[in-house]
Amino acid sequence: MGGANQQERLAVTEEAKYFLAGFIEGEGSLLVSIKHHETSRFGFYVDPEFHLVQHHSGLPILKLAQEVFGTGRIFPKPGSKNCYTFAIHCRRSLWEKVVPFFEKYVVPYSCKRETFYRFREILELMNQGEHRRPEGLARIVEKAYAMNPAAKGKQRLRPLQEVLARILRDHTPDAPNTE
Repeated sequence: MGGANQQERLAVTEEAKYFLAGFIEGEGSLLVSIKHHETSRFGFYVDPEFHLVQHHSGLPILKLAQEVFGTGRIFPKPGSKNCYTFAIHCRRSLWEKVVPFFEKYVVPYSCKRETFYRFREILELMNQGEHRRPEGLARIVEKAYAMNPAAKGKQRLRPLQEVLARILRDHTPDAPNTE
């Protein structure tokens, strides 16, 4: 990176991280999408993500987030020509960068604490491969549906029981052997 670009970079100080934490508290989103996909093993898959959305005048804040996390991408928000989104989709980056940042800078002061704890549990379960088993995926889906119960009126596309029925179809828990 050339000298001119280094001068344009935002300094990542503790103060900047606490500023970003406060910004994330108000504007950040931790979410776990449940996506229907016919070729997926159980008909659905889970997609955890962290994102921030800002008007183009807030682009320096999104760049600060990208520098603090050392990952993620900034792109125009679909359907809104004056807004941009900073997003991290990579599960490893969510686990190794976002979770520790939240634990240190956001959670101690956050009203979104419970949402974060559920998000972290989902990532833990996925790290253990639970999303590859029908019962594990069902547990993850239940946690995702419970993540943000007061979500400003946004509802999931499908009722929880419909998703669980599809995931667990043709599956009965192991019955005890009676022989």
